[in-house]
Amino acid sequence: MEPFVILTSKLVPLPNENVDTDQIIPARYLKVTDKAGLAEGLFAGWRYRADGSPDPEFVLNKPEMEGRKILLAGDNFGTGSSREHAPWALIGWGFRAIISTGFADIFYNNALKNGLLPVVVDEETHRRLFAWVEEDPNVEVTIDLAQQVLILPDGTRVTFPIDPFSKHCLLKGLDQLGYLLEHLPHIEAYERTHPPRFDTRVLNR
Repeated sequence: MEPFVILTSKLVPLPNENVDTDQIIPARYLKVTDKAGLAEGLFAGWRYRADGSPDPEFVLNKPEMEGRKILLAGDNFGTGSSREHAPWALIGWGFRAIISTGFADIFYNNALKNGLLPVVVDEETHRRLFAWVEEDPNVEVTIDLAQQVLILPDGTRVTFPIDPFSKHCLLKGLDQLGYLLEHLPHIEAYERTHPPRFDTRVLNR
């Protein structure tokens, strides 16, 4: 994964509340084997009309949204099933972070494991962000993960929570396997000084 340190971006506003994982990525897209192919299915029920053509009124279809890396979402984002395809689709489109007042627990953890940072803010900050975007769609915010702060357009610094393990992995660009491999010398040193408790070769006879 790409390390996440400091991210400055314009926002993609999606005020819908209680957005579930089937709305993020419909079940018909779960058969693909390539994560990169999931981007076209992101919010497909809203992005495309019945005839398959893009709906120009949906926010992701607006040309000015291209290249934006932060989704400003409504409350309780990512409810529903535990499908990991939801963060995969968001990352495939180009998002690196989502700002909301709350996330479903399973989605929150899946996002962190895949390099997508969920930023939880208070209701007043959330309301102000949507007001800023409505007034000026090109306002930018900055997320400093090392300091755990969201810097608002007026310079206000708002802290957000994240557990130390997930923070370490995001800063280093590591998934859980990568984290274990980072400690491989220590693991090998331990194994050299601690013989097996039983001989596994006996079990294979």
